[in-house]
Amino acid sequence: MLLSIFNRTVFLASVLLMACWSGLSAAQETASGDHVKVRWLVPDTFGPGAETIGFYFEVDPGWHVYWRNAGDSGAAPRFDFAGATGEVGPIQWPFPVRLPIEHLTNLGYEGDVAYLFEVTPDAAAMDIVVNLEWLVCKVDCIPGYGIMTLSRPVGEAASWQPQDLQLRDRFLAMVPAEATAENFPWQVAAVAASPQAGTLQFELAPREAGVELSTPDVFPLDGGLLTAKAPEVAQAGENIRYTFERVPGAPMPPSTGFVVSDGERAWQLDDQEIQAGAASAAGAMGSATEPASTQPLWLLILAAIAGGAILNLMPCVFPVLSIKLFSLAGHDGQAAHRVKEGLRYAAGVLVTFTALGALLLVLRAGGSAIGWGFQLQSAPVVLGLILLFWVMALSFSGLYEFGHHLMNVAGRSRGGSFATGVLAVFVAAPCTGPFMGAALGAATLLPAYSAMAIFLGLGIGLALPFVLLCVFPALLNRLPAPGPWMETLRQALAFPLYATVIWLLWVLGRLVGESGWLIGAMLMLVIVFAFWLGRHAFLGSRWLAWGLVLAALVASFSAANRLQEQGAANGSVQQQEAAAGWQPYDRNAIAQALASGQAVFIDYTAAWCITCQVNKKLVLDTAEVADLFRENDVYLVRADWTNQDPEITRALGELGRNSVPVYAWYPAGERTPVLLPQILQVSMIKDLFSEK
Repeated sequence: MLLSIFNRTVFLASVLLMACWSGLSAAQETASGDHVKVRWLVPDTFGPGAETIGFYFEVDPGWHVYWRNAGDSGAAPRFDFAGATGEVGPIQWPFPVRLPIEHLTNLGYEGDVAYLFEVTPDAAAMDIVVNLEWLVCKVDCIPGYGIMTLSRPVGEAASWQPQDLQLRDRFLAMVPAEATAENFPWQVAAVAASPQAGTLQFELAPREAGVELSTPDVFPLDGGLLTAKAPEVAQAGENIRYTFERVPGAPMPPSTGFVVSDGERAWQLDDQEIQAGAASAAGAMGSATEPASTQPLWLLILAAIAGGAILNLMPCVFPVLSIKLFSLAGHDGQAAHRVKEGLRYAAGVLVTFTALGALLLVLRAGGSAIGWGFQLQSAPVVLGLILLFWVMALSFSGLYEFGHHLMNVAGRSRGGSFATGVLAVFVAAPCTGPFMGAALGAATLLPAYSAMAIFLGLGIGLALPFVLLCVFPALLNRLPAPGPWMETLRQALAFPLYATVIWLLWVLGRLVGESGWLIGAMLMLVIVFAFWLGRHAFLGSRWLAWGLVLAALVASFSAANRLQEQGAANGSVQQQEAAAGWQPYDRNAIAQALASGQAVFIDYTAAWCITCQVNKKLVLDTAEVADLFRENDVYLVRADWTNQDPEITRALGELGRNSVPVYAWYPAGERTPVLLPQILQVSMIKDLFSEK
């Protein structure tokens, strides 16, 4: 009884707060918008057990709302239950129909429909408050929003209005049932992919031979894998074969699902394993694990080596290599020692690439959507790099002698070259240079051994220039002899490290909001104060310094992690340059723009991606390019991947990529994107409109 009273109190409080915010009354049992009216399908009195209720959408003639997989455009409705005194189950979707609109196909409902939920009231009453969002379309689409509340008593049995119960039962009969041998007249004969033809075949066989069955409709559950267009249907003996078109660039999952309907009933088939080797119309055979790219593996490995070598020229790698450059300047002339240093550095690079590659593959096997540079999507990792580069820079500036401690790790000690190789890979990940994008994208789709070969190719390319310097003395001999100039060089090399710290502080701010700057700056201040304190020989000064450092580390790392987990950035990562016309990534909004015939340009970017920021400042955010986009009515999207975003990761995977930058251009009237080079020029943007 006390629990029931508590639930009612919480519910009424939530209704009151929402009513104050929205200006609605607490008894809002209906919602409406352009061409749509929504009301409850519920009993007047609930019984003590579970009951199926619904939201009844009355839609104007010629307009429609959407199924769970909305198809080529549109969006499924959303029901956000802000409060309920009982239990509310997942949404139950009646089976849809295909809705051709010009060259597109949507999946939804012509006319009225009820979206259903199973609820279980508590002992006293059934109270619900829910936020609704929907999209109603004819050719144009109109979004709608509403807040609906419900309050009904609980009696000995449910009591319905006959008309509402009839409507509820009508749509409940359209909800797909789980397919079993007892209720499903067909059985799945095959689900097989043909990557070369870009199709997937789904074949049904009668469960009983010789029984005539009508050809059912089949709807894919995964709109990111298969298009909503009606499949080609062919008879194969008694079997029925459906050939679906795949979404261009979509990665092939191990399984997918379908809804099968005979027009009166429907059955849901989940987790149907996708087999390799479906024959295309041209008789092509393929593997479900093949990448979208048909490039041979050796060519992808060469691209990986070239991309790794180019990383040495990227500004995010230079601060690390500058440490080794400084140590090489004072080499002792022993060829064997130089070769060992080069091999240790190469080993550090290759081991780290192998570890990161293995981690990516393990996460991929576990179903996670993750991409290259993922470590810099973690606030604690970024804070750790800030600390490391800050300490190195202070040493180079002469604040304290770093040579006998961490400098030995990153510079001249036996394991120093190996550690430098590890660090070089870690900070090189944000820089996706030319040739790297295609290689990394293929690595996310290839079998494990082929993917690891690509990661090793990247490592070979990154390590190769340094190894060549060590193996060929003539190259090293061009360096000047040791002397007083080395102290000047050391101090000069501190400034790239300071610049890296500033950049990483900005990245941290993008990850956790404005507090990121404060956390990072306060940690740096404490570290400098601890160094100063440790140099004063009063009693306990060193212990006090170490205590301050430990306390600062615990406080700053825990704060950074907590802020990122709680999303305390207040949406700062998603705040786009609205004044310049850029919109945040929204798959439905992009689909609507494409459906209306508007050109779309998507900038897949991240704060920690140096190449991305350079392209923005020199090309995308210039007045000349902004004018070009505005004059040609381009829908601009900035897909910010600074924080790990599964939707953006999925979109990159559909393009055959798992790193940024990526620039996708959809010309007006086209649904297949053109991918621009990773290093942009203004002339490239002009060329997009040269044919107009």
